[in-house]
Amino acid sequence: MAISVDQIKELRAETGLGIHDVKKALEDANGDKKKALELLKEKGLSVVAKRADRATSQGLVEVYAHGGRIGAMAEVNCETDFVSRNDDFKTFAHDVVLQIASMNPESVEELLKQEFFKDPSKTISEYLTEIVAKTGENIKISRFSRFELGVD
Repeated sequence: MAISVDQIKELRAETGLGIHDVKKALEDANGDKKKALELLKEKGLSVVAKRADRATSQGLVEVYAHGGRIGAMAEVNCETDFVSRNDDFKTFAHDVVLQIASMNPESVEELLKQEFFKDPSKTISEYLTEIVAKTGENIKISRFSRFELGVD
């Protein structure tokens, strides 16, 4: 089946992945968008597994304050400073502190298991996997703190 440019553009816009990866997934799925998304997700999981032991010495500390009453700070690490300046990475780090401020997890492990407040169809761990697949680098949420006025 011939894959149209519009199909590639649509799936690329949805996933943020490269044209080559999207085109190959659509070809392997015979033009079925849903199956192509599944194939891309599986590929993302294999990328995560391959990168899991790579050092993450770069990244950023993201901070969020809500109405002066609740604050959250998280250290999100990646392999290179190039990715730490990437908009997808910055958005992910910001979403992580928003999640921490709103859902109050006790640990990184608990945070990763939580439903993503912006898209309950996926967990923070699945969101992290998507960002690793997009950037091609190992990314970790190293640590975080949450503060609430008047709570010890």
